[in-house]
Amino acid sequence: SATVCNCLSPPCPLPANCREHEQQKLEGRLKELRQSIDELRITSRELERSIDQNGGQRLSELKTELERLGRERNRIAKASDDYLRICRTLELPTPADDDGFFDNREQAKHGLDSLEKEQAELQNQQVEQGVELQNLRSQHKELEQEIASLKSRQSNIPSRNLEIRQALSHSLQLPESALPFAGELLQLREEERQWEGAIERVLHNFALSLLVPDEHYQAVADYVERTHLKGRLVYYRVREPARSIIERIDPRSLCRKVSIKTDSQFYGWLEQELAQRFDYICCDQLEDFRRETRAITPAGQIKSGGSRHEKDDRFRIDDRSRFVLGWSNREKIFTLEANRTALEQLIQESAAAQARFAQQVKQLGSRQLQLELLLKYDSFADIHWQPLAVQIEALEQEKQQLEAGSDILRTLRERLERSEVLIREKIKQEQTLNSDSGVARAKLEQDHHLLAQSEQQLAELPQDQREDGFATLATMEFEALGERKITIESCDNCQVAMRGWLQTRLDGQERRSRELSAKITGQMADYKNAYPQETREVDASMGSVAEFSAMLDTLQGEDLPRHEQRFKQMLNEGTIHNMAMFQNWLDHQQQTIRDKIATINRSLSGIDYSEGTYIRLVADNHRDPEINQFRIDLRNCLGDSLTADNSDDAYAENKFLQVKTIVERFNGREGQSELDKRWTRKVTDVRNWFLFNASERYREDDAEKEFYSDAGGKSGGQKEKLAYTILAAALAYQLGLEWGEHRSRSFRFVMIDEAFGRGSDESARYGLELFRKLNLQLLIVTPLQKIHVIEDYVNSVHFVHNLGGNQSVLRNLTIEQYRQEKEQERARQQQPSDITAATA
Repeated sequence: SATVCNCLSPPCPLPANCREHEQQKLEGRLKELRQSIDELRITSRELERSIDQNGGQRLSELKTELERLGRERNRIAKASDDYLRICRTLELPTPADDDGFFDNREQAKHGLDSLEKEQAELQNQQVEQGVELQNLRSQHKELEQEIASLKSRQSNIPSRNLEIRQALSHSLQLPESALPFAGELLQLREEERQWEGAIERVLHNFALSLLVPDEHYQAVADYVERTHLKGRLVYYRVREPARSIIERIDPRSLCRKVSIKTDSQFYGWLEQELAQRFDYICCDQLEDFRRETRAITPAGQIKSGGSRHEKDDRFRIDDRSRFVLGWSNREKIFTLEANRTALEQLIQESAAAQARFAQQVKQLGSRQLQLELLLKYDSFADIHWQPLAVQIEALEQEKQQLEAGSDILRTLRERLERSEVLIREKIKQEQTLNSDSGVARAKLEQDHHLLAQSEQQLAELPQDQREDGFATLATMEFEALGERKITIESCDNCQVAMRGWLQTRLDGQERRSRELSAKITGQMADYKNAYPQETREVDASMGSVAEFSAMLDTLQGEDLPRHEQRFKQMLNEGTIHNMAMFQNWLDHQQQTIRDKIATINRSLSGIDYSEGTYIRLVADNHRDPEINQFRIDLRNCLGDSLTADNSDDAYAENKFLQVKTIVERFNGREGQSELDKRWTRKVTDVRNWFLFNASERYREDDAEKEFYSDAGGKSGGQKEKLAYTILAAALAYQLGLEWGEHRSRSFRFVMIDEAFGRGSDESARYGLELFRKLNLQLLIVTPLQKIHVIEDYVNSVHFVHNLGGNQSVLRNLTIEQYRQEKEQERARQQQPSDITAATA
């Protein structure tokens, strides 16, 4: 540069950015600024001495005293506000003097004493309530366990007794059925329900006794002897009874009102044991009760030995939760569930009471804290701030009088304030200049260092690179940097920007090259996949460009486009036609299913599902994405196939590709054959196109009452009823019956194996009534406990008995013979013992 700065050093080559020149100017300004600050400080000290001589010292003392008194007043005022807030909370009066203050302290002390007694009493009540709540929860837990145990079995025996038997059976490796409780084999007759509570009391302990066959007696006795049972166990050694004495029993006897499980090996022993030990006469009248030697009443009074009387009313006589007889526990479960509901209500009430106690304890604790805080104030002076306010006001007046009475003092103070403001401004300027000087010094050192590095790097470059490289970069400089000027400060940033621009340009060229290569090789791969036979000897790579060019020349030379018209004709007349036939077949299958559902619904419309309702099956389209997509693709293959112009090249190729995609999945694509096979089975099975549900509708207006998408959340009886309804309609369809048909020569044989064994009597009668309306010829295989339901719907009975498990015996009876023998047996059991003996 031709311009030279005024530095002390030799002429500066960069006058606009001269670091040394700038550094010298900053130091000169700092020197002048420091001299000015020193002069201002001297002036301030002289002004302060003049102010003190003209009354300024008293003003300073007043200012200090006012600040101290202000802090003290604020402290006492805050304490006063806190104290008054506590008084309002405790409903105490606001004190106006020492007497009122100490009256509040006395009331607070008495309140603390009485509060401690109240807290102790409340805590005792809370503990008692907590113990009661814990007991209720413990009872609820035991009840839950008992209900869960009952639902997993049929007997009424308590779970704690069953646990003892389970441990015994597991230890001896015996089935639990080999060691029954007596109560599992005994059940009150249906017609004797009025005696249920009294008989349960009499037989309670006996029903909880374990029956041990003679062959297991020694093992059981040894186990009981060596084991801590954690409970009470009574068991009987059961041997074959010598003879039956049931014929001599009074018809009014308790024994006559109890049934023994007929298929039990303990039948004879239980019959004899009941006759010997529990031959109590059941007396409806107290006159009969007083005359009998051994008797019971419906209220549970027991007479034995002619003179001993007992009545145990520790529990209600109709408390089913304690019943232990029978091989069905449904009623006991209902009772326990009702008890559980009542117990849950008590638990809620107890928990609410516990919460109230906790709230009361919390309130008492809060009041105790307020009383303790009130007692922390020792004197009325701790909250009486008004005297300090009067003192502050007097000092403020004195200060104002001093300031108003001296014009010289006011002038001196104004000059002092201006001097202090100037000093603060000069100090800020000094700090700024110091910072700027340090920054300039650091930049100057960095510039010298960078200059040396640049000169060294330039000297190391060869002459040809220095000339050609710089010339090339010069042509790119404007494109990379634009209008940016290169200076010492911006040299590094420009270098980074230039390098980034060059790298971005290189990356873009390489990316375009890769994309072009990938596009070419991708098209090569597509061509190989489309024509594997013709391209099996070439690879999809840039090295095979010559081979692919040769194939293109061959295709163009063979004039393949002339065969295009024939391809279109085959596509339209062959492939599209076959796809249309395939879709028509699927539509036919779909319509067939809808017709079958309609036929079944005609049968269902004649069946009363409940009073005033019937069931209708609903076949909705399935929302499966694979099935829906297949149907869309199939429609697209045939869309506009009849109206489209056959000369349209895009149409022909598009249809070909759509058909090809579906056929390839039918045939199984490479590497996905199993997946495609499952897909084919799924989408071509028209049954999968539907979701089948049931709708219960009112006959009156055909409005929907309930929709069944599945049987979840329904009771066992509801599930059975719905299943029987749909089964009856399906049978009508399979057998080709018209609902309500009275005369037909069709063979309508249906065999049902244990269909009614586990269900309720109501649902079994519902299903049988449906089958009778269909005039079905039924063969029902069922256990004996359902015979009382089925006998009204059958014409003959075939009893199968297998004695010892080695030989089956079959006995055939008409329903009339079965009922006749049943009545004869019932009459024989009700006859008096002396008449029976005479007849025998």
